[in-house]
Amino acid sequence: MVTDAATGLDLYLPLHGGRSVREIEAGLRALVADGRLPVGTRLPASRVLASDLGVARNTVGEVYARLAAEGWLQTRVGAGTWVAAVPGSDPSRAPGAQHPAPLDLRGGLVDASDFPHAAWSTHVRRALAESPSAAFGYPDPIGVPALRGSLASYVARTRGAVADPGAVMIGSGFGDLLALLARTLRARGARRMAVEEYGHERHRRIIEAAGLEVVPVHVDDEGADASHLARLDVGGILLTPAHQFPTGVPLSAARRRAVVEWARSCGGVVLEDDYDGEFRYDRRSVGALQALAPDVVVYLGSASKALAPSVGLAWGVIPAALRDDVSRQREVSGGTPSGLHQHALARFIDAFEYDRAVRRRRARFRTRRELLGALLAERAPQLHIEGLSAGLQCLVGLPDESVEARVVARASERGVAVDGLAAFRAARSRGGAPTARPTPAGVVVGYGALPPSRVETGLDALVAAIAEG
Repeated sequence: MVTDAATGLDLYLPLHGGRSVREIEAGLRALVADGRLPVGTRLPASRVLASDLGVARNTVGEVYARLAAEGWLQTRVGAGTWVAAVPGSDPSRAPGAQHPAPLDLRGGLVDASDFPHAAWSTHVRRALAESPSAAFGYPDPIGVPALRGSLASYVARTRGAVADPGAVMIGSGFGDLLALLARTLRARGARRMAVEEYGHERHRRIIEAAGLEVVPVHVDDEGADASHLARLDVGGILLTPAHQFPTGVPLSAARRRAVVEWARSCGGVVLEDDYDGEFRYDRRSVGALQALAPDVVVYLGSASKALAPSVGLAWGVIPAALRDDVSRQREVSGGTPSGLHQHALARFIDAFEYDRAVRRRRARFRTRRELLGALLAERAPQLHIEGLSAGLQCLVGLPDESVEARVVARASERGVAVDGLAAFRAARSRGGAPTARPTPAGVVVGYGALPPSRVETGLDALVAAIAEG
């Protein structure tokens, strides 16, 4: 006996008149032709649709048979009926059609295929089975206590941050916490926020959406130049000090001291985005900037790079002077992260599964960076990788922006998705920090997103495009 799994499917089928075979056929064909039923959509079983329309099952069966004969539908006995394609059309352009995935070498992305499914499932099940009933109510707006405690220990142990559970706040992602902090600064009277001149456009948009003007500051081989902050009238600065995104340089010791001195002298706040600080593999660790000044630096991290963005959890270590204000912003934000995921992540960290996940990816990223370096040395020895041996992307410097544009275009022709450095540059605002340095050029090579089977193919195709540059 074949059990029909489609018996519960619903379908909106507008009919203007009767319910004859011809009218039902015309209505269904129209839904497919205009894309409201994309290719691959499963249709209700004939008996279900017949019952919903109030017609005989044979009527719907005949409609399905006619449309299948014309190529609109595909049917398999005992399996069901699907939308096949619009006859005479290009199936690759139809909604829902599958396209060959590009070789994705964009920066800041990770391969979700190596997510530790078994370990994560184990701790989700344990969170479900062992958590008290109270854990399934509305979670604390600033985070589940168990996770805040686990993270306080973790960031102190692995990143040298100064943290206690009371200082930790949980967010739905880095962007969520950035928005809360930007709105907090705006509510406290700030009108402008400094950012590194190269970084995520999305982060700049989040800051602007909070009502703050974005002011880019110069980035060179020592990281962001904080020497002009006092003149810029900014209430805070967003930095990636351990591994600047996307140039790959660390913030020098002198500039770390300078940015802390600026914050303390004028009441500013430093937001430290430690997005991949755990992934340094040249054995020389760069600790958290927050350890120098936990009173003015907000330490920010997330599970996106070590696990996957869909885990949907990030954390901030908030200075005491900001906690009440940030908590108020959380209360009016309209949502809090999943309590169940928070309990699961706490158990995952406490069982050292998080450490294991970081170590696995750290080794993988190192191997991929070394492969890229070897390919460059062989085919384009005049070029080299810039920045630290760390993270999940690097910058390959190029002579100028015209070469950068050609390399990106040629890589695209080879099926490689990669961004030039120019794609990360912020527009300079009035009153921004001055700079006389020539505009650098390069491609930001993200080696974290490709599955293992496609890494060599992707890097080989990219280096071929670079060598043609």
